[in-house]
Amino acid sequence: MASPMELKLTNLKGFQKKYLRGLAHKLQPVVHIGQRGVTGAVCDSLEEALRTHELIKVKFVENKEKATKKEICAQLEQRAKASLAGLIGHVAIFYRPHPNREERKIVLPQR
Repeated sequence: MASPMELKLTNLKGFQKKYLRGLAHKLQPVVHIGQRGVTGAVCDSLEEALRTHELIKVKFVENKEKATKKEICAQLEQRAKASLAGLIGHVAIFYRPHPNREERKIVLPQR
């Protein structure tokens, strides 16, 4: 199994992001970003959630300015080697396929 550092960032196409946003619609946020922004605890929670679920929602409790949210999302993408599928309101959607192909729950559409 690949470690998070060995995982490569998935470049999602527009239709794949749309597909993932549709799947995420029914999900509840599992990681919350508070006043302190990106902390070690947030990164650990994000890593565990992505390993378990592949597709997660992250809610911004504080830092509700659009530029700040985009900056935090970029940091989280790099740290977790995940892809941002969407940023809607105060909720970001992240996707990272499971490193073991047999354990993947989500199959992205291809064109």
